[in-house]
Amino acid sequence: MSAAVPISSPRSPRVRRRVGWTAAAVVALLAAVLLSLAVGARATAPSQVLDALWYGTPGKATAVVRDMRLPRTVVGLMVGAALAIAGTVLQGITRNPIADPGILGISHGASLGVVLAMTLAGVQTLSGYVWWAFAGAALASVAVYAVAARGRGGATPVKLALAGAAINALLLSVVHAVLTTHAAVLDRFRFWQVGSLPSQDTGIAAQIWPFLLVGVVLVASVARGLDALALGEDVAKGLGQNVAAVRIVGGIGATILVGVGVAAAGPIAFVGLAVPHIARAIVGTDHRWLLPMAALIGPVMLLVADTAGRIVFPPSEVPSGVMTSLIGVPFLIALVRRKKAVAA
Repeated sequence: MSAAVPISSPRSPRVRRRVGWTAAAVVALLAAVLLSLAVGARATAPSQVLDALWYGTPGKATAVVRDMRLPRTVVGLMVGAALAIAGTVLQGITRNPIADPGILGISHGASLGVVLAMTLAGVQTLSGYVWWAFAGAALASVAVYAVAARGRGGATPVKLALAGAAINALLLSVVHAVLTTHAAVLDRFRFWQVGSLPSQDTGIAAQIWPFLLVGVVLVASVARGLDALALGEDVAKGLGQNVAAVRIVGGIGATILVGVGVAAAGPIAFVGLAVPHIARAIVGTDHRWLLPMAALIGPVMLLVADTAGRIVFPPSEVPSGVMTSLIGVPFLIALVRRKKAVAA
C-alpha cells in the first residue's frame, strides 16, 4: 500500500491544479499581448507582428507595432500587474473583500500630484508628471496611515478605511478647487483622470520598472504574513507573525505599486478590486500562489480592455479606464449578490 501524498507535495492534486491554472494564465497573457499588438485602427496579422518584433522589417506595419503598440503594451503589462498585486495585498492587510487601491487615498493623491505638476511647474507630458503623481500617491498613503495609527489600537483595518475615506474627500476637494480656477489645466487633466495606456512614450516603462521591482519584493516578503493575518490577528500573533510589520511593509509595497500604476496610466478602476477575487477563486488563498496569479491576470484584464476600447468606435478610442469600469461594475454587482446569498 502506497503512502499518502502530503498536501504540499508537487504530486498533490491541489498543486497540480494550481500549476495547471498558472500555465493557462501564462497562455492567456501571451494571447492578450499578441492581441494588443495586432488589433487597432489598422489591423495587423499575427505573422506581421512577429516579423516586426523579431526582424524589424521596414514598413508601416513595423512602425505601428514597434513604435506605437509595443510601448503601450509594455506599460499595460506593468500597470496591470502592479494594480492587481496591490489590490490583493490591500485586501489581505485590511481583511476587506471590497478593498481596492483607492482605499488608502493613493489615487486621489496621485491626481493632486498631477494637478500641481500642471499648475505649478507647467508640466505637459506624461514622462514629466509621472514623478509628481508618484510623490502625491506616497504622501497620501503616509497621511492615511498617520491618521489611522493615532489613538487606541493603532492602524486597524476599520480605522484605515475611515482615514482613507477622509483623506480621499480632502484631496478631491483640493483637486477640484485647483481645477475650477485653472481652465487650461482642467482640459489636460481630464484625459489623464479617465485612465488610459500611453502610446508613443517609450520612456515611461524605463522610469517605472525600478519602483515596480521594489514594490514586488516588499510584497513578496510578507506573503506568509498575509496568510497568517487572514486567520485573524490573534492567530497571526500566535503563529509568531509581527502583524504591525506585515501591515507596514505590505502597505508600503502596495503604495509603491499603486503609485507606479496610477502615475503611468491614470486612476484605472476595478483591476485592483476584481482581479484578486478571480485569482483567489482559481488558486485559493495561499499568497505564494495568489500574488503570482494576480500578476498574470491583471495585465490580461487591462490589455483586453484596452484592445476592446480601440475597436468599439473606430477610428476613435475608448480609454482603457472606461472599459475596465464597464467590465468591473457587473463583477462588483455579482460579488455583492454572491455575498448576500452566502450570508442568507
